[in-house]
Amino acid sequence: MKHVIALDVGGTGMKAALVAEDGTLLHEARRATGRERGAEAVVETILDFAADLLVIGRERFGRSASAAGVAVPGIVDAPNGIAVYAANLGWRDVPMRELLSERLGSIPVALGHDVRTGGLAEGRIGAGRGADRFLFVPLGTGIAGAIGIAGRIEAGAHGYAGEIGHIVVRPGGPACGCGQYGCLETLASASAVGSAWAAASGDPEADAADCAKAVVSGDAAAREVWLAAVGALADGLVTAITLLDPRTLIIGGGLAEAGETLFTPLRAAVEERVTFQRLPHIVPAALGDTAGCLGAGLLAWDLLATEVPA
Repeated sequence: MKHVIALDVGGTGMKAALVAEDGTLLHEARRATGRERGAEAVVETILDFAADLLVIGRERFGRSASAAGVAVPGIVDAPNGIAVYAANLGWRDVPMRELLSERLGSIPVALGHDVRTGGLAEGRIGAGRGADRFLFVPLGTGIAGAIGIAGRIEAGAHGYAGEIGHIVVRPGGPACGCGQYGCLETLASASAVGSAWAAASGDPEADAADCAKAVVSGDAAAREVWLAAVGALADGLVTAITLLDPRTLIIGGGLAEAGETLFTPLRAAVEERVTFQRLPHIVPAALGDTAGCLGAGLLAWDLLATEVPA
């Protein structure tokens, strides 16, 4: 059976799969990223993982993988196949495509940014299926975005498109790691909500999920924290809607796991803020933590589709 290798590299764990042409996951596996061992060890772990998948595919399906796709965090130069920088993994200028292709017997390899790759999957086979224009926004440790246009993801002129988490929504607000103050992700990411609720509740171990539970139980302090985050998120999303005019707005990540505790007030807050803009459908992501892996598989199949036969 013809198949490709898909890898989704995260800060703590890696997800991998063998993916058929119709998107079926033929084999799935996970490994620790092992970032505590250093950047070189992480790269070697990725290469070893991919090589093991090559062997599994050959043994199970009677042929080697036709291509591979890998999604990595940080700054990515996808056209040149270089993982430029990832703060949480400690690497700089890793020629990931070249290294993987060499380890995998010179098969073609596609490299993508983790959020954009997850957005590709959500847009093409997940919550955005059928939408010609969509915006995928995962709310996790930070906030990023993927701009979907006609089944593909817009990376921008320099590969930085979609960084909605660094829209300033509260000028002079909390300091952000990017150097600005009041960025969206300092106020509405899962980690920001968790920190705000830990301070408000007096429980240093409290997180965003605890805040959501407290909101459901009727806790007034939790509701205040939650609605402050929802308001900031709505402000950022309306800016994005104004610029991009998406048909579908897909919200994912840890904060979206709160379900309607998030989506009911968020839809209302966005609707209150729009004037001339057309409201997009605001929906939860459908693919969960498999989005990146599925997207990496799509990158690999797309690469094969664009190759000119010899």
